[in-house]
Amino acid sequence: MRLDFFDFQLFLNVMECGSLTKGAEQSAISLQAASERIKKIEQQFQVSLFTRHASGVKLTLAGQSFAEHAQQLMQQSQQLEQAMLPFATGTHSSMTLWCNSSAQSEYLPALLPQYLMENPQLQIELKEAESTDIVHALQQGSAKLGLISSFFDTQNLKSLAFADDPLVLICPIDHALTHKQSLHLKDTLQYAFVGLMQYHSLQQSIESQAKLLGFPIQYRLRLPNFSAMAQVVSNGVGIAIIPKRAAQRLGPHYAFQQVALFGEWANRQLLLAAKDFDQLPQSYQHFSQFLIQNKAHVL
Repeated sequence: MRLDFFDFQLFLNVMECGSLTKGAEQSAISLQAASERIKKIEQQFQVSLFTRHASGVKLTLAGQSFAEHAQQLMQQSQQLEQAMLPFATGTHSSMTLWCNSSAQSEYLPALLPQYLMENPQLQIELKEAESTDIVHALQQGSAKLGLISSFFDTQNLKSLAFADDPLVLICPIDHALTHKQSLHLKDTLQYAFVGLMQYHSLQQSIESQAKLLGFPIQYRLRLPNFSAMAQVVSNGVGIAIIPKRAAQRLGPHYAFQQVALFGEWANRQLLLAAKDFDQLPQSYQHFSQFLIQNKAHVL
């Protein structure tokens, strides 16, 4: 005999009613059919699940153990049904990935199309924020998964290496800093900058480093993306700090010089972070595995 979920539910109904007759009625089968099913379960495991009395039935020790497992299996059956329901009905599910500016513009566009095509019922929202804000959101539970810079403290979080993401200075070809091989941030702050708009997390991070040095950044222009910044820098307006990956992507299109930057804040990694990967919803665990397994595609 092969047990199915109906057998488990029948057993639980008999147990809760304390009566084979009432358990059969609750299961919508005849008393004879219920008795035969219970007997076959007992024969399969070579145990007695109930003791029969004139007033009804009571569980044996074996029956109590069987009941615990039957209840767990029925709960898991219900959870499985709920998990499969969106796929069966075509209902769309959604996830939110918190990420900094660099992850959003330079890395995720290379990975997300494949995942979305493989999971047509899924919607992914990218929420851009500064790494410190992402760390706080993860710690507070308002975010489940985030891509952050390794420069920031990830205490009480779990993290996995995702990609190297150093920052570089880009400057016009004839700029005074062009001949430098590498620079500290303080060596650049006397010059006019081209920056991202104020709401961009990367620009906020750069400004935070400048404030620690006691120097404000002098902006000649703020723009919404790295491409616009590279174009303006190539026209001689000012210097800018952008991810090295963006500079490599834009270098063939605009005339500017790259200069390496010293410091942990600039020579950073992108980390995939969560409070506890094992405690994430199944959909987030699956997405996390995809990002880590496919990170080579963005290196």
